[in-house]
Parts: sequence; C-alpha cells; structure tokens
Amino acid sequence: MPEYSRVVMFDAASADAIDALVKEIDAAEGPPPGVDASRIIVLANQDRSRAAVVVRFPSEEAMKKGGEVLGAMDPPEGLTRSSVEELEILLERTAS
Repeated sequence: MPEYSRVVMFDAASADAIDALVKEIDAAEGPPPGVDASRIIVLANQDRSRAAVVVRFPSEEAMKKGGEVLGAMDPPEGLTRSSVEELEILLERTAS
C-alpha cells in the first residue's frame, strides 16, 4: 500500500526560529488532533535560514485530511511557509 508525505518549506527570520520550531514539535506528545501521521522529520539549513517539515501519512486520504488541519495552523513566530507539496512515496531504502 502506498504511503504519502506532506513537505512544507519554511523561510526563517533566524536560526532561533528554527530551534523554536524543533522544540515545539519535540515537546508535543504526538500529532495534532485530526492528523493521522506516522512520522515527522524536520530538516534545516541554518546558514540559509530554511527548514523543511516532512510529515508521513499511511494513505492519501489521511494526508489530505491532515493537510487541512496543518494548513490551518499558523507557523511559529519568525517562520513563513514558502511552499507545500503533497507527494506519494515511491521508494524507500535503507543503506546497507
């Protein structure tokens, strides 16, 4: 069964804004209500003040519903959403 990811890119006013995002996500006990996510990954290039949040979902329907909830949330202070992509995961491999 295919899985899906919602990838959101953020522009940050500072590295502190990215750190605050990571702390906020890490402090949560799980995804927000209405978000059936199986994994979250936060990536950043602090030198360029950019961050990506990748949320993985077990189905396209879960991604669409979760995306509505996440899209209605305001980004933390100092962060601006620059793009949102919803993608099907076609391949995942673990290095040997």
